Amino acid sequence: MCVRKAALSALIALASITAVATASKVSPQQADAFARKLAIISAQSTMTSRPATVRRTSVSEDEVNSWFAYRAQPMLPEGVTQPQLTIIGNGKVSGMVTVDLDAIAKQKRTSGILNPWNLIGGRVPVVVSGVLHTQNGRGQFDVEDATVSGLPVPTSLLQELVSHYSKTAEDPDGFRLADPFELPAHIRQIEVGQGQAVVIQ
Repeated sequence: MCVRKAALSALIALASITAVATASKVSPQQADAFARKLAIISAQSTMTSRPATVRRTSVSEDEVNSWFAYRAQPMLPEGVTQPQLTIIGNGKVSGMVTVDLDAIAKQKRTSGILNPWNLIGGRVPVVVSGVLHTQNGRGQFDVEDATVSGLPVPTSLLQELVSHYSKTAEDPDGFRLADPFELPAHIRQIEVGQGQAVVIQ
């Protein structure tokens, strides 16, 4: 898995593709601070040997949301905008994105009365909360709640959204929410505290 794809997978897991984020103090300066930290984290992946000491990089909720606001859009899939993240603590995170459902809904609509894709479309907020588990360079995200336009949706529908917006030529099935994934850049673990996370390499 390439670093960019793994990073995107991690972002999807954290922000899903991601309770509505609280009002954050976003700024270009905080976006720059997060970008510098990303560069430091990424540089670790180019080292030919593991450093003798563990590197711990702390990132705040405001830094992440500033980066989303000012720098992330070129990296997001087409149809996904305005990501926001709430770092709740004890491994729990909540994220929100605005998603254009029309492209995928047109493919999924049928004549069935109970098909949820018959009822949704347009640009809507998708909110996901759950617990991020990381250890020994691997991660897994356990979804607890998901809503589309404020209405609860099953994990199966959320998975269809994530698969659609994360698929690539190399991975036509996209990111699977239930599957463990490899952390990028030699990250060993991510400690999720209240309002911040610590990346351990």
